[in-house]
Amino acid sequence: MLDIGYSLSNRFPDPPQTDYRRADVHTLRHDLFCGDVYLADTKADREVSTAWGWVPVLDFAWALCDTVEALDRDPRGSRSSRRQYAEIDFTESTDRMLFERRFGWVDVEADWMPGDEPPLTFSHRLLRREARDFLHDVIADLSDMHDDLAENPIIWTLQSRFPRMTD
Repeated sequence: MLDIGYSLSNRFPDPPQTDYRRADVHTLRHDLFCGDVYLADTKADREVSTAWGWVPVLDFAWALCDTVEALDRDPRGSRSSRRQYAEIDFTESTDRMLFERRFGWVDVEADWMPGDEPPLTFSHRLLRREARDFLHDVIADLSDMHDDLAENPIIWTLQSRFPRMTD
């Protein structure tokens, strides 16, 4: 089972004068909502997580959805034996979260993991569904904290680009 989560940092608060309704893409992706994120395999009781406090959480959710889609470019989909790679880089460091898909499975690891630790492995379908749910949950949580965020057209576009999936 896959769990994707986050926590916001008290060390890096959003600027009090922020107009969330009119914030542009760069501001939403890089300057607001800093904290930490994790992907956890709850069955194996293992996770890949950050502990820096400055990861832009909305950007991570957005990038995760983009990354999962990038892993699905082979027309053969889950039947493809060709390895597909994607990564999420963290702009304030050289660290990356790495994704490798083969057939219908995705291995997830990070530069900061010990070299002898195996990657987390999830089905691509599960990762896509959970990434989109995570994005929508993050937007809902942040909109509860900042009412005007829900009125930002960039957020509307983002939600329509990555709708929740139904099985």
